[in-house]
Amino acid sequence: MTARTFELSPGYAISRVIRGGWQLAGGHGAIDREQAVSDLIATFDAGIWTYDCADIYTGVEELIGAARLRLASERGHDVAARMRVHTKMVPDLERLSNISRDYIRGIVEQSLRRLKTERLDLVQFHWWDYAQPRYVDAMGWLNELRLEGKVRNLGTTNFDTQRLTEILDAGIPLVSQQLQYSVLDQRPAKSLAALAKQNGVNFLCYGSVAGGFLSDRWLGAVEPDMPLENRSLVKYKLIIDDFGGWELFQQLLRTLKSVGDRHGVDIATMASAWVLEQPQVAAVIVGARNQAHALANARIMDIALDADDRSRIAAVIAQGNGLEGDVYTLERDRHGRHGSIMHYNLNAGKK
Repeated sequence: MTARTFELSPGYAISRVIRGGWQLAGGHGAIDREQAVSDLIATFDAGIWTYDCADIYTGVEELIGAARLRLASERGHDVAARMRVHTKMVPDLERLSNISRDYIRGIVEQSLRRLKTERLDLVQFHWWDYAQPRYVDAMGWLNELRLEGKVRNLGTTNFDTQRLTEILDAGIPLVSQQLQYSVLDQRPAKSLAALAKQNGVNFLCYGSVAGGFLSDRWLGAVEPDMPLENRSLVKYKLIIDDFGGWELFQQLLRTLKSVGDRHGVDIATMASAWVLEQPQVAAVIVGARNQAHALANARIMDIALDADDRSRIAAVIAQGNGLEGDVYTLERDRHGRHGSIMHYNLNAGKK
């Protein structure tokens, strides 16, 4: 591993900042397809050559596939082969009870077509409801596809310690888990990090800037009223509330601003750099609004916090409540504050 790369599995290295794809799914405004492809290539040129997408992100796998084809045509297949593309498999809640080997295979084949490739670099599996117990079976069917050569690496998304243990005990060779991790939310550090370390599983972290709340824009801002303009902001405002409220959040922003000023970076960059230093973290997944944003995100990989930086940030975190439960436990309660805003059947009607 270097400051900018991480070997996720033998012979498979990724950039330590991953370009998130959710902002290209249409929920953040209209997408200019040609500009989006150009921005994806600009991200590659900035040193962020790993991308995150999902079967449920409408149109995003196709956009990344188009970027890979353009790279190959303009710069050669060797250059395009440097791209790493991680997708997610998120079976609809209503399909969990009758999930099948053919269903799993169908989603993998769909992602292969969309991404214009013969093998998926990493498939990250998500499961909505543990009351439906077939997640281990589903991971076994995914592993069959790995053995066939259609998938290179297997990972999970948002599994808690108990269920990740079950999957590992079944002999599934996981390399990663994608999960939420930030200065506001350290649930992965409770028990999951120890399990992951024992089994060679590393974290790919989203939420490091809390949907944009961890940024200069919100420093000194008045607490916003609900409802907020999109579901992402609602989600992370709930995290802020659970962390300790708006006043403590402002104290955290001031501290991140002060530490960031010493390194010549903004609050968002510092917040992500903090996550990148946590145990078992291989990479952070961040969005990019444009090419300039991609260049700024690349700086995350160059920040080295010192002992004073860490202690100042830790002092504010220690004043917080700490989020309850294991990874994604709050979000799995479909009747709770966090779970009630989730969408559970995002593949329904898609081709």
